[in-house]
Amino acid sequence: MTKLIVICGATATGKSGLALALALRLGSVILSADSRQVYREFDIGTAKPTLAEQKLVPHYLIDICDPRNIMTVADYQEQAQALINFPPHLPYSPPLLLIGGTGLYIRSIVQGMKIPRVAPQTELRSQLESLGQPQLYAMLQQVDPVATQKIHPHDSVRTLRALEVYYVTGHPISEQQGENPPNYPILQIGLDCDVQRLGDYIKHRTEQMITNGLVAELEYLCQKYGADLSLLNTLGYQEIKQYLAGDISLDEAKELIVLHTRQFAKRQRTWFIAYPQIEWFNADAPDLLEKVWQRVQDFIENTN
Repeated sequence: MTKLIVICGATATGKSGLALALALRLGSVILSADSRQVYREFDIGTAKPTLAEQKLVPHYLIDICDPRNIMTVADYQEQAQALINFPPHLPYSPPLLLIGGTGLYIRSIVQGMKIPRVAPQTELRSQLESLGQPQLYAMLQQVDPVATQKIHPHDSVRTLRALEVYYVTGHPISEQQGENPPNYPILQIGLDCDVQRLGDYIKHRTEQMITNGLVAELEYLCQKYGADLSLLNTLGYQEIKQYLAGDISLDEAKELIVLHTRQFAKRQRTWFIAYPQIEWFNADAPDLLEKVWQRVQDFIENTN
């Protein structure tokens, strides 16, 4: 039977390094759960595994989408579930490793979220957005009052999505959601560390990205896809865009990347801490790998 080991947590906590070490010991593969690493050519700014790391251990669910398209959670779930249900050919059947910081991606797998397969409707969204959030929420209260019990009146993203699903399918989103948990064993491991230490890791990684060529990567992506590409307005890229536009210095861009990354990491921690199934480990522990390895062995031996 398939077994799944999840390694999650905030950005820069060392998830990828731990996963690589575990995969080598297990003789397994890594499935990415990162909402930006799915896009081709977005490498340095997303901290994508290097080619050398990918040669050491096969990585899946990275470089699977053109940056001009949108990888929805439903799209990701479909591809991830296919790999889990029909895993890559290996000499035996070790647990698969699902690694990342995109909470919704992970939740879609471990909880078996039922997701309406409705692609973003650009024209419909534009028409709805012109009405303003108060009116949109009032409309949602009329067509799907159950959904409004879970959606805050100021949550424009979820309000818009709920209306989009309703007008495309003719059915409330609340009737199309739910969960169908998988029947295979899952071990969820979370990595965390002191906030100050995490800030230091984020600073170091930001400097490393600059050294590795983040500025050149952004210039290439802007030239190929246009500066208005939505992915270029995400963490790490948007700050370097400001630098290239002459609005800020490179040092100021780095400071903004660190600040915004710390804010993002805080949101990630809040998301993951809400799930009691996650077993937490100190990312700073000198014996982290051995502690996690012991837990993994126990999981393998005591689950059917």
